[in-house]
Amino acid sequence: MDEEKNCCKRKKIRSEDEYKSLINRLNRIEGQIRGVKGMVEKNAYCTDIIIQVAAINAALKSFNKELLAGHIRSCVVNDIRDGKDETVEELLDILHKVMK
Repeated sequence: MDEEKNCCKRKKIRSEDEYKSLINRLNRIEGQIRGVKGMVEKNAYCTDIIIQVAAINAALKSFNKELLAGHIRSCVVNDIRDGKDETVEELLDILHKVMK
């Protein structure tokens, strides 16, 4: 429950380029998901759908890498400079969750 509260109260100001890049990636992923939904609706062959889902998973992983890199370069670095050492533990925790 505390994690939910922290997540909702904390904000990240992104540059226009970072914002556009992330939104563009998400829009492409959203389009891929709609495409898979259409494939299911049209009774496409299972392996064709599986291949598309694998592409979506790869796109999500790529999105996560970009987001994490930006987080480390900005939020983590700034917090460490400000003496907020707990940020390292938070980073290790998120890496553990992401790398499962």
